[in-house]
Amino acid sequence: MSTDHVDVVLPCLNEAGALPGVLGGLPAGYHAIVVDNGSTDGSAEVAAGLGARVVREPRPGYGAAVHTGLEAATSEVVCFVDADGSLDPGELPRLVAAVARGEAELAVGRRMPVAARVWPWHARAGNLLLAGLLRRRGLPVHDIAPMRAVGRTALLELGVLDRAFGYPLEMLIRAARAGWRVREFDVAYRERAKGTTSKVSGSVRGTARAVRDMSRVLAR
Repeated sequence: MSTDHVDVVLPCLNEAGALPGVLGGLPAGYHAIVVDNGSTDGSAEVAAGLGARVVREPRPGYGAAVHTGLEAATSEVVCFVDADGSLDPGELPRLVAAVARGEAELAVGRRMPVAARVWPWHARAGNLLLAGLLRRRGLPVHDIAPMRAVGRTALLELGVLDRAFGYPLEMLIRAARAGWRVREFDVAYRERAKGTTSKVSGSVRGTARAVRDMSRVLAR
């Protein structure tokens, strides 16, 4: 697979304060597709001003934004990363290389917190529970893949249907069913950029909503 051009999909909801750092951290040859999911803080304008391609997705939901970005991408290998500054896009080439060399169909990042306060207990507990259930299904992962690289065509053909917080979990479940090789890489998990709040781990309510969406996926 060619890696001369790699599209990076960044689902975005009110991340104006984080976007300069995230977009500025993209490696050479990596091109941002910022999917604005109804921001009210000027995120789309900030992204466009920094040279990113901006796609708007009016339907609310993480999965809706991710899928729209996937459809807009044109590169053979596509990356996905959160737009809040908690993850370093400079770590993406390791994941891309694993896919491009045929070592895995899907490469994902395992978050390694740089400090205890970075990952609240409720979010960590929910992630541990879901990752444990995935390992029981034979998938060797310890995180629900907030950073990932995958072949664009292969992911489209995988047919992930969830358009809410359950998207990453359904992707992993479908990957396991399809017999995909999944490689996990440790990636630094940092504090979010000032002024941004996680839609999942930022509150117990947000985590509960994400676990609810993912539980529905598990029940299918």
